[in-house]
Amino acid sequence: MEYQFLNILWFILVTVLFAVYAILDGFDLGVGTLHLFVKGEKNKRILMNSIGPVWDGNEVWLIAGGGAIFAAYPLVYATAFSSFYLAVYLLLLALFFRAISFEFRGKVESPAWRKFWDYSFGIGSLLPAVLLGVAYGNILRGLPLNEEKIFTGGFIELLNPYAILIGVLALVMCLMQGTIYLTHKTDGELKEKFEKLATKFWVAFVALWFFVTIASLFVSKFLFDGIAKSPIFWILFVLFLISIIMIPIFLKAKKNRNAFLFSSLSIFSMIGLSAVGLFPKLIPSLTDTNNSLTIMNASSTERTLTTMLIIALIGMPFVLAYTIYIYKVFKGKTILHDDSY
Repeated sequence: MEYQFLNILWFILVTVLFAVYAILDGFDLGVGTLHLFVKGEKNKRILMNSIGPVWDGNEVWLIAGGGAIFAAYPLVYATAFSSFYLAVYLLLLALFFRAISFEFRGKVESPAWRKFWDYSFGIGSLLPAVLLGVAYGNILRGLPLNEEKIFTGGFIELLNPYAILIGVLALVMCLMQGTIYLTHKTDGELKEKFEKLATKFWVAFVALWFFVTIASLFVSKFLFDGIAKSPIFWILFVLFLISIIMIPIFLKAKKNRNAFLFSSLSIFSMIGLSAVGLFPKLIPSLTDTNNSLTIMNASSTERTLTTMLIIALIGMPFVLAYTIYIYKVFKGKTILHDDSY
């Protein structure tokens, strides 16, 4: 198999893996963030148990995406992790407290104990959404890389307005996905509340996407170089427009499952559009475009790409089958039992 074709395949695979992660973990990060603002012990437990059976499986896609980058583009993996060193530690700390909050929250009959783990669950969901968005915003903006492809900036430099704007967009995206998910996992007044919130978050999501697009025209002009000539761009753009139009229509019609499917499609197509703009770059350089990491100068050997592709094609169907099975088993409304979280 031709080396360049292999690199293109891996670029597509990495994009798909992170897009699926954004869709799946996006809604449970949104649910976790909403948990901060929901009142009443029963309602808090409903939110936690609505994602209890699936949240850890959703994070498998993040691990798969990180593993794919490590296998196919080790230089990108090294540069990205060294660039976002402190952010990665904050991300892992947040995910750590979020994970153990499921098990620890109900272990002690104490309001103060539960309150601590409620905040751990909520903040541990909010921070990853923002941090991952800010990290991706810096990728789209570009990082200061020298001739050796080494990051020469600092942590404060990563907190630029453009990256923060995308971090906010990522959080709102998760909140939209989370509220739509909850519309078909809850019932009664709680369901009605989330139906109203879902529409509001949809409005915020569309508005922020528009502002991010305008900002990108000034901050990251290279993202728009030649995209009008790409048929993939137009396919994804049409899918994105259709999806954001259909979300409020299905929400109004109370067809919340369809609204969730189109919300997922909007996330997938939005990430796909950004990937089309980046291609063939993986990490653009702010200092000199010649220092950018691309699918060719940052990739593994042809043999490694071929071997790992075979492993991915064998392994990923199992992950997909497991994901489908779990969602099928735990479909329907969230009902609390004695052994619930």
